[in-house]
Amino acid sequence: MNFRIREAKPQDIELIFNFICELAIYEKLRDDVTATVELLYESLFVKKQAEVLIAELADEPAIIVDSSTTSCSFTAIGFALFFHNFSTFKGRACLYLEDIFIKSEFRGKGYGKQMLKELAKIAVKRDCDRFEWSVLDWNEPSIKFYKSLGAIPMDQWTVYRLAGEPLKKMAE
Repeated sequence: MNFRIREAKPQDIELIFNFICELAIYEKLRDDVTATVELLYESLFVKKQAEVLIAELADEPAIIVDSSTTSCSFTAIGFALFFHNFSTFKGRACLYLEDIFIKSEFRGKGYGKQMLKELAKIAVKRDCDRFEWSVLDWNEPSIKFYKSLGAIPMDQWTVYRLAGEPLKKMAE
């Protein structure tokens, strides 16, 4: 398979931003995107508040340059943005997947599953107690896919959020 997953580099920042915008359009939330390339760069590569994986497909078969190297070009087809949270009950870090996105023309071919497998490997390697994410209630294709992997919904929990003015008011 001419598919690879790699850690994002600072020069990928515009690509990451574009994937975020594509995801927001898919989720019907494009007007909610206030991130900028500059803000993402600072958050991801200066403050290191989250990490990103890039999924890529080779545009052409690999060309053997010599016995130790190969050459081919790759096209990015998706991304995953994740970070650590913490379980006080377990006393260990957990891996939280904020977003995963594969371009529509590449869905249903196993690339999303490979991204999730890579994230699961990272969680196990880092001794995380669990690997979690959220999904919009209306996103039946994703819900079905996640359940097929053995993921279970956390029906007993409701996410609450403070943002904008209510957050600022609470901070006073």
